[in-house]
Parts: sequence; structure tokens; C-alpha cells
Amino acid sequence: MNPETKQCQNCKQDFVIQSEDFDFYKKVGVPAPTFCPECRFQRRLTWRNEWQIFKKADVHGNEIFSGFHRDSPVKIMKVEEWFSDSWDSLATGRDYDFTKPFFVQMQELLKVAPIIARSLTKPVNSEYCTNASGPKNCYLSFGISYSENCTYVIWSARAKDCMDCHMIFDSELCYGCVNMVKCYSSLFSFDCESCDNVILSKNLVGCSNCFGCVGLKNKSYYIFNQPYSKEEYVKKLQEFNMGSRENFEKLYQEAAALWLTFPHKYIHGVHNVNAVGEYIKDSKNALYCYRVIGAEDVKYCQNFTLGPAKDSYDHSNFGDGSELVYETLVAGNQASNIKFCSQCYASVSNLQYSIYCLGASNLFGCVGVRAKQYCILNKQYTKEEYEELVPKIIQHMNDMPYVDAKGRVYKYGEFFPSELSPYAYNETSAYQEFWPLTKQEALEKGFTWREPEKRDYATTIASADLPDSIADAQDSITKEVIGCQHEGTCNHQCATAFKILALELEFYKKHNIPLPLLCPNCRHAERLTHRNPPKLWQRHCSCIGEASDDGIYKNQTKHFHDVEECPNEFETSYAPDRPEIVYCEGCYNSEVA
Repeated sequence: MNPETKQCQNCKQDFVIQSEDFDFYKKVGVPAPTFCPECRFQRRLTWRNEWQIFKKADVHGNEIFSGFHRDSPVKIMKVEEWFSDSWDSLATGRDYDFTKPFFVQMQELLKVAPIIARSLTKPVNSEYCTNASGPKNCYLSFGISYSENCTYVIWSARAKDCMDCHMIFDSELCYGCVNMVKCYSSLFSFDCESCDNVILSKNLVGCSNCFGCVGLKNKSYYIFNQPYSKEEYVKKLQEFNMGSRENFEKLYQEAAALWLTFPHKYIHGVHNVNAVGEYIKDSKNALYCYRVIGAEDVKYCQNFTLGPAKDSYDHSNFGDGSELVYETLVAGNQASNIKFCSQCYASVSNLQYSIYCLGASNLFGCVGVRAKQYCILNKQYTKEEYEELVPKIIQHMNDMPYVDAKGRVYKYGEFFPSELSPYAYNETSAYQEFWPLTKQEALEKGFTWREPEKRDYATTIASADLPDSIADAQDSITKEVIGCQHEGTCNHQCATAFKILALELEFYKKHNIPLPLLCPNCRHAERLTHRNPPKLWQRHCSCIGEASDDGIYKNQTKHFHDVEECPNEFETSYAPDRPEIVYCEGCYNSEVA
């Protein structure tokens, strides 16, 4: 089919469906979408709480930790019980009702079918984690895969002994870092790969013992991009005394100023073939994707902590052996032919419109079903009955569509309406990570909202009264309740108060890090400022021949375009009004080789 321009029924903006998109929709047997890619992504994320944990009564009335608010209408079970054989996941099964819209029936089922309290598989001593696969000895860490001994880490794979980090892969002993791959013992650094002992540095590859650096490759003992001997380097770091908060903040400002004087590659991406988007690694034909690893022939996909993931559109979160996934949130660990689902993983196949279903196949409209097949609305059918009924339900979804409070029409081919989500908008990844709307804005867009519970902690010390130097921090600090510097006035879901764990204090002292002034939520929000958004702008390369177009950076080598302006254009997550110097891949590689 030829490309077609449509108007998003949500934001009313035009979007284009390309001929190859129609080919994919035909392959998986779905109609073309009526929401634009960004609105589809936001809608999916309204069905995920990335990093909040609440206390909620389980099906037995016992209060446990959960990713669902106590007032959420869903029924929850402890992780261990949900995975056991002590209950029947088909006990809530019911006949399909052709007098009601499908999504109304899904909402009714979602209120009675028990689901797992926290999305976890194979956890070991990780009671305060959720959205995790194989976490071991982790604390308040979320969106992690096969990570160990991590604290306050959000979104990682195979990380070990890391703390207060975001987007960490195959790395160890990192603190305050964002987007680090195969790094060791690194602090407050960003977008680095295969580095060790780097501090306050950005865009380094294969470097060791670098402080306050940017854009270096295979360098050692550099400070603010200047070379030092090993002895001089050690002496200089001692003089810096980064363990003093006052000194650290001055050093941070100096490093951040230096980062803006060096070109940034238009995409955070390595080892790719035909990639468009941001934070793409080891991928091929990954178009308009964000934070994906090991992806192939995918489009509009986000947040794969693990590969491989292939032949999919509009798949958000996980990966790890997924294929033929469409308009789905969290699918992986061997998932195939998954459409319009949420939280379905661990050897699943041929699922549609199902939620929290694991180890299952051939399900339509199921909730909390494990290791079953040929079920509709949690009711068992024979293979023949299932295959006869599903087309009738699809036709009924088109004949009697669900219409939400804003008049948006949901026929077969649409993901679950946001207004039916068990999470309020301000509890979801949509709010937490990408679209932090005000209450009024959220309600105007048809999202739900839940007033945060009032926090009234009896603080014993103000953050302003913490010692400036980590050397002066006594072990007794672990007994204090510290008031967060933001005092709940920010929009970061501030906890208003926090404690320093004994293992944190040990880490700070070992690595000479000053005590934090912010609660973990606000610290994470600060780290997000070092991460680019999932939005692209069309731009020209900033290289005009022998320098950047703002005159700040002077090229160190001759580029392929010689002294003429670089002709390359690209789509990048660096907005035109940002201060960074943005080069195409060819010009950037000429400067960091």
C-alpha cells in the first residue's frame, strides 16, 4: 500500500503510516492504528508503575508491598503465592457477553482476577523491588534484569554493586551515573562505555582514571581533558577533595561547562545498522526507537533492557527473546505473537488483550492466567471453540466499540484505554519519566489522578545540617531521619525525608562521596536531566568546516567535507534550542578517533 496520512484521534496531529508499516500490520493481522506513535507510547505507559511501591491488602487481607495503590481496584497476591499451584487462575472465568463492549468486560475481570503484587521473576532477597527479572540482594531498584547488590538503581541489566544509577549495563561499582556500558568503579559520569575509574565525565570510550573529561577515547590519567602522569593525577584528586560537598559542586559545574565545549554525537548509539532514535545499541533496522538493545527489524519500540527482540512495532519494555510483538507493554523472556497485552512474559505465545499472563499461549482477554492455553476471559475452551469464538469477539469489538470519556473510540486494534488503568496517571511511567502533567492537565486529557498521600515524617535533622565532608559523617547518621532539601515542593514525588543506609554510608566513605541532600526520588529526577527524551528533531550537523557553527569548538582533524559546511542532516533527540554542539557520526568520529 502507499503511504497514508492520518489524524491522531487523541492529539489531533497528523501522522504518516508508511507502506512498510502496512506490510507489518498485514503480517500480524491488525488494522492500522488511529493514535500517533507518541500517543500510543504514552497510552501504553499509563498501564505501568515504574518505581513506586505501596502497601496494599492482598486477597487474604494481609498488608504487603505492591506496585498498586491501596485504593486501586485490583486483587493482588504475594509473588510466591501467585507463582504457586495453591490457587486456580481460571476461577474467575466467565462467558463472553455480546451485550457489552469488550473493554468493559476486561475492566470487570481486572477487578476480580488476582494478579501478582509486584512484577518479579526469580527474585532473591529483593523484597523492595518491582519490574525486575532475577534481582539478587537489591533494594528499591526497579526495571532491572539480572542485577545484584544494587540500591536505588532504575533500569539496568547485569549491574552489580551499583547505587543511585539509571540505565546501567554490565557495570559494577558505579554511583550517580546514567547510561553506562561495561564500566567499573565510576562516579557521576554519563554516556560512557568500557571505562573504569572515571569521575564527572561524559562520552568516554575505553578510558581509565579520568576526571571531569568529555569526548575521549582510550585515554588514561586525564583531568579536564588534559594529560597527567599517574603520580600527578593521584595528587590532584587528593587536592580536589571531592568528599566535600562544596568542593564537589564546584568541580561538577566546571566539568559540566567543559562538556558543552565538545561535540556530541547526534545519537547515543553504537554497533548499529540503520538506526533512528536514541539510546540504541547492537541493533539493525531499529527505527524511531528509544533505549533498545539487540533489536532487529523493529519500529516505535522502547525500553528493551535485553536482546534479542525482533520483528515488532510499538513494543515497550523488556525484550529478551521477543518477536512479532505489537502494541504491547512488557513482553519478553521468549514471547512470540503478542498483541495488545500488558505484562505478559516467560514463554508466552499467541496472546491478545491479556494482562499479567505468564507461561501461557492462545489467550484472548485474560487476566492473571498462568500456564494455560485456549482461554477467553479466563474461561477454558477447546482449541476448536477458541478459534471459532475469537473472530466473533473481534467483530463485536468493531460493531460495539468502547468510547471513553473524551469520545475516543476503541475498536479492535487499540491498546487498553488509559482511563481503565489500575494506576492513576501520576503513578505511572508516563508521568514519572516523560510527560509530567499537572493534575488539571492530566484530567483535561482524560487521565485519572490520585492525590498523593500526605507525608508527615518526624525528621531528626535537616539536610542543610549534614556535614559538608563525608570524612565528618559519623556512623550515627544512619539513625537519623533526614529532611529532603526539596521539602516536597518539587514535582518529583518527593518523599520529603529519607535515611542513609549503613551500606550507603560505607559506599560514600569508600569512594569519597559527600552525603546526599535529596531523597532517592528527587535524586532520580536529577539523573533524568542527563538523559535525552524520546522525541526527535530534524537538524543539520553543527560542523561548518573547521569549527562548530557557534565557534566554540575548533576541529582537531580534517573532515570528509574539508573546509566546507557539513552537508549531513539527521533526526536527533537534541532539540534545536539546546546548548550542546551536535555533530553527525562522521564528524564526531573524526574528533574522538
